Amino acid sequence: MSLEIIRQDITRMHVDAIVNAANPALLGGGGVDGAIHRAAGPGLLEECRTLGGCKTGEAKITRGYDLPCRYVIHTVGPIWHGGHAGEREKLAACYKSALRLARAHGCGSVAFPLISAGVYGYPRDKALRVATDTIRDFLMESDADMHVYLAIFDKASFAIGEKLYAGIAQYIDDNYAGQHTARSRSLLPEEMCELAKAQRDIEDVCEEMAMPQEALREVPPFAPMAAKPEPKKRGLLERLTRGAKKPAASIEDALAELEDGFTPYLLRKIDERGMTDVQCYKKANIDRKLFSKIRSSANYKPSKNTALALAIALELSLEETRDILSRAGLALSHASKFDIIIEYFIANGQYDIFEINEALFAFDQPLLGA
Repeated sequence: MSLEIIRQDITRMHVDAIVNAANPALLGGGGVDGAIHRAAGPGLLEECRTLGGCKTGEAKITRGYDLPCRYVIHTVGPIWHGGHAGEREKLAACYKSALRLARAHGCGSVAFPLISAGVYGYPRDKALRVATDTIRDFLMESDADMHVYLAIFDKASFAIGEKLYAGIAQYIDDNYAGQHTARSRSLLPEEMCELAKAQRDIEDVCEEMAMPQEALREVPPFAPMAAKPEPKKRGLLERLTRGAKKPAASIEDALAELEDGFTPYLLRKIDERGMTDVQCYKKANIDRKLFSKIRSSANYKPSKNTALALAIALELSLEETRDILSRAGLALSHASKFDIIIEYFIANGQYDIFEINEALFAFDQPLLGA
């Protein structure tokens, strides 16, 4: 079970059910409602006439007729009156009612439009937040194996307020390597003095150890010396050589230092967090079958999308996220906007995968999970 935000015409989707943002009469109208009725053909209107309308927040189901889906679930969203007339609760009720109907009819996949965000005037950023929060809660609490789509046909009309993602945009601008490759500036006088001093210290350390500067990083940390340099220079040496490793004497020695792969590390972290497998894959927005495949193979190599989704679900720090990625032969890169956006959320301690996916969608990036 998972939620995926996509740009798609909902009337063309091959799913078990699509949801219609209908009016109370259920007799067709404008926007998504009119498009669904036109694509379904006259049979849909004839069946809708027998339903006796629908109240706000409730849902009713019909056949799909000429649509590529089995069912159409009709729900009536609230009209926006400024946010003080119970609009959020009514909108959430639309998603809950439609999802319950889909589950009752054995639907494994269902597609929603952004309900009430058209002529009913519900602000799109707020409508999207209600949609993702409600669908997420349903999927987390339900045992139904269901894939939910939030279909956005017009990307331009979906554009979310710039203020909402201003922090992310600034973070991308500050960190995106593609925007900085040609940037340079002159060093300030005090910076030039510091740089010259550091270079002299390095030269002194190398001279004292009788070694070329190029070999400095090959020296193992705390390597035995005939004569130790003075404390200040010894500190510099330790900083410069920290993390350096002596090359393995043989392939066997190198393999003996092999770390746990992705799956053992993942399972260990799940246990450390006190989570169940179900809680983990639901929070990661990935399919149960995919998680079972990962668990059953100690040498499984996940996609970067899946590895990051699981890191988010486990609420790993940036250091831990880099660690789990490295165990799958992956890494975060400042040459990727996708990676920078993920890094932004982790660095700020924000681990709601659906909120992250909203941001990824807004910046035209692939989504996590799903």
